[in-house]
Amino acid sequence: MSYRLTAVTLRADNSPRGQEAVGQLWEDVQRGNIPLLFDSGGAFRPGLSPVSRYSNYESDQAGAYDLTILTVPADFFAGMEEKAAAGLYRKFEAAGDDLIACIQAAWEQVWGAPSLKRAYTTDYESAVPAQYAKDGKCHCYLYISVSVKE
Repeated sequence: MSYRLTAVTLRADNSPRGQEAVGQLWEDVQRGNIPLLFDSGGAFRPGLSPVSRYSNYESDQAGAYDLTILTVPADFFAGMEEKAAAGLYRKFEAAGDDLIACIQAAWEQVWGAPSLKRAYTTDYESAVPAQYAKDGKCHCYLYISVSVKE
C-alpha cells in the first residue's frame, strides 16, 4: 500500500540557519525523501506543482514563519492570478539562468517595494527550474498578500 503526502511544514526564519533548514527541506522533497511529488511507492504524481506557502508570521520578514511545501494542480495559479487582479495579492516575478539567483531576485523586488503594504498572512512562491519552462529559463513567481489595495 502506498500513501500520498500533500504538504509538509517547517517553522523557519530568514537567518542563515533557518534558510539552511529550508534548503534541506526542499532538497528532501526534490529527491523524493519526502514524497510530495512521488507517492510512497516511488511513483511520480503527474499534474502537480510544488509551491511554498509562507504563513503564521511571528511579525514581519525578520520573524519566524511557517513554510509549507505543498503540491497544487495547475488551476491553482489561475486562482492566484484572480486574487492578484482583485487586489488581495501583489505578484512579483523574476527569470534567469540560475534558480537560486532567480528566487533571490524576486524576493529582492518584494523587499525593495516601498509602497507594498504586506499583510503577513499567507504568501506563495513558485520556483520553476529551466528544464520545466518553455523558454529554457528559470522562473520565480511570488504572490504576496497585501493589507490594502494598492
